[in-house]
Amino acid sequence: MAHAQTSASAPAATSGNTAMSGSSCEAKAVDKNGKPLAGAAKNSFVKKCMKTEAKASCESKAVGSNGKPLAGAAKASFVKKCEATAGK
Repeated sequence: MAHAQTSASAPAATSGNTAMSGSSCEAKAVDKNGKPLAGAAKNSFVKKCMKTEAKASCESKAVGSNGKPLAGAAKASFVKKCEATAGK
C-alpha cells in the first residue's frame, strides 16, 4: 500500500518541477537593461530556456545500468527520448 502512495506522488512532484522551471525561466526573462521581457520576446525566451533546462536535466540522467555515464549514440538516443517525454 505504501508503494502505491509513493508512485502516486511521483507524477505530482514531476509536474511541480516543470512548473518551477517555467517560473524560473520567466524570472530570467529580462533584457540587457534589466527590464522584464514582454510579448513574443518573452515567449521565445521562456520556450528556449525550458528546452535548455530539459536537455540539461536529461543529460544528467543519462546513466547506464552499470552506473557509468552513457556516451555516443546511446546518450543521444536517451536524451532525445527523455526530451520528448518531458515535453508532454
